[in-house]
Amino acid sequence: MHTCYNQGIMAILELAQHVIVSVLVAYLTFTNSLAVQIESLFISPDESTLQSQEQIVVDENEVLNKIEGDESPDTTAFNFLRNHPEFQRAALIASERDETSQIVTDGRALNEVVEEALVNIYCQYKTEKYIRTTTGTGFFINQKGVIITNAHVAQFLLLKDAKDVVDDVECTVRTGNPAEPKYEAELLYISPQWIFDNSSVITEESPIGTGERDYALLYISKSTDSTPLPTRFPAITVDTALLPRSIENAEVITAGYPAESLFKYGSSAKLAPVVAETNVGVLYTFGSNYADLFSISESPVGEQGASGGPIASHTSRGVIGLIVTKGDPATEGEHSLRALTLSYIDRTIIEETGFSLVQNMQGDVAERGHVFKKAMVPFLAGILEEELRGE
Repeated sequence: MHTCYNQGIMAILELAQHVIVSVLVAYLTFTNSLAVQIESLFISPDESTLQSQEQIVVDENEVLNKIEGDESPDTTAFNFLRNHPEFQRAALIASERDETSQIVTDGRALNEVVEEALVNIYCQYKTEKYIRTTTGTGFFINQKGVIITNAHVAQFLLLKDAKDVVDDVECTVRTGNPAEPKYEAELLYISPQWIFDNSSVITEESPIGTGERDYALLYISKSTDSTPLPTRFPAITVDTALLPRSIENAEVITAGYPAESLFKYGSSAKLAPVVAETNVGVLYTFGSNYADLFSISESPVGEQGASGGPIASHTSRGVIGLIVTKGDPATEGEHSLRALTLSYIDRTIIEETGFSLVQNMQGDVAERGHVFKKAMVPFLAGILEEELRGE
């Protein structure tokens, strides 16, 4: 009798817990959406007070600074995660139990902090016809081992279970000078919208694009030699504040693992990290009237393989940009680069998930990666598999 009574009580409590979590998820999703709408009211390009604060990057007359991208993205891509109960529940729990420790740089020079956080991401997949290799850059933005890089680099991790179209997929996180295999990583997040819009990139040897939504988050899952993972990874702070127009020509630090020697001499080439001073060039927008993208002047980093590298500000001592493409050689120089602003990444990841960039790397990242994999990876991998079958 008592057993049945206790079981009934437990069932009621469990049901109540699910109801409370569901209500909180719905409430948080609503308030995040409302916050974005309220913010848009305060940052309208018609507000002269904001223009005087230099927060508005372009207006309707400055079309030369507009990067033409997808004007009307398929909102199904990011609404799916905003409406996915398990993903939202995991994100809500993580946002209430933040385990992210404060990043301390101990007064070191910014270039040292940047170089220590830098990683090289080396991926290779094989089919019956060929072996394809890609290399890119990333950097730790969380001491628990979260790495930000480009979607066009991280997309290869989606193929790990696609055994009917690829024979083998291997992605290794390398560190040091020269870069040596150190860790294996898993997807924490990749922009679904980018996969929808750029699935053909998987078959292109030298892909080009605007860089729109070209970002992904990885987390370190284990070491390559089975040694225990460090308790803290050498991370650098992200600065998601809007970039003012006054930042043009400002000195910044850029870094990456340039890899033209790899394409010239093959896998035996040794890749070294390069950290360089450069300057912010032109600010661009994808149509938001904010600085979504910016160029940096020529530097030793400006080669293929630097994609996914950081642009760090001396003022905030944080990363303000993620390298995505090379610049226009005619107007910006052969070794110039372009970078997504961290404010753009923050705004669009809120659109896609309901949570900010920082919130998306809180809590148990391995568990959250598992939830993302279950929710999105089969579908996104299927899109890439169709591209490979159509070659």
